[in-house]
Amino acid sequence: MFPFCTDPSALQGLAWLSCYLTTGSHMLFYASFGTVLALLAVTAPVALLFGFGGAMAARSRLAPLRWFGRIYTAMVRGVPDIIFFLFVPIALDQGFEWLRSRVYCDPSVPVRQGNEFIVCAAAKLPLSTSPEWVHQLYGIFLAVVAFSVVFGAFAANVLHGAMAAVPRAQLETAEAYGMSPRQVNRRILIPQMWTYALPGLANLWMILIKATPLLFVLGIEDIVYWARELGSAKTSAYAYRHPDWRLYYFLAILVFYLLMTWGSERIFDRLRARLSAGQATAAGEAMRKAAT
Repeated sequence: MFPFCTDPSALQGLAWLSCYLTTGSHMLFYASFGTVLALLAVTAPVALLFGFGGAMAARSRLAPLRWFGRIYTAMVRGVPDIIFFLFVPIALDQGFEWLRSRVYCDPSVPVRQGNEFIVCAAAKLPLSTSPEWVHQLYGIFLAVVAFSVVFGAFAANVLHGAMAAVPRAQLETAEAYGMSPRQVNRRILIPQMWTYALPGLANLWMILIKATPLLFVLGIEDIVYWARELGSAKTSAYAYRHPDWRLYYFLAILVFYLLMTWGSERIFDRLRARLSAGQATAAGEAMRKAAT
């Protein structure tokens, strides 16, 4: 906040706006954009790891593991995303608190009392005495797990299809040269599959970007929360009173997401061109024809 912002009632024009946009609440609003970017940076690789594990499980020769991989992808993809976004954090939170209650609470007291889930104060996670940033970080952790479970199932389906698209002749040739199944997967199947998986993963990344406003549903103070709070009408009870400005705040969020998707498309186009070079795919064939 600038030095001349001590008396908001005496400000006008650009001075009023500069002071208004540098209040503590607005700083939290700006920081919430970083929260969204951090969520994407953590969730994307974790979801990809979930997806890779699910795809490999679905291709496993062990029937129980193969069933698990197929059930995981089918079940998560068949249930509305918001159900999992609400179910997974609640289930994890209650699971953690139940485990802590077995250690810090009287185990003879049931945690399920009718329809209520009640544990002692020492088993609460986070503790009521914890600072606010701990509560926010814990909420983001639960959100990352929820997003990873959901988008990991979609990634598993994409990767499974990409693995099936790798020409069988290449795998058989590798086997004929004496490679073990593990070597075939590591040296032939996995490097080749990314060319076929990239379009589906690019679409999945775009959907993940558009799903980040669901953080607001999970109680995290994200950009949607602050846009609604700061943009709503402020009366004379507030230092910086103004009418309903939610349209402008949500317009700023719209621009942010459009820039995110535009930049992502440019990056994926470069990745697609690099991976398709020399590959026996439609994109690779188009590159060869363009070069001649």
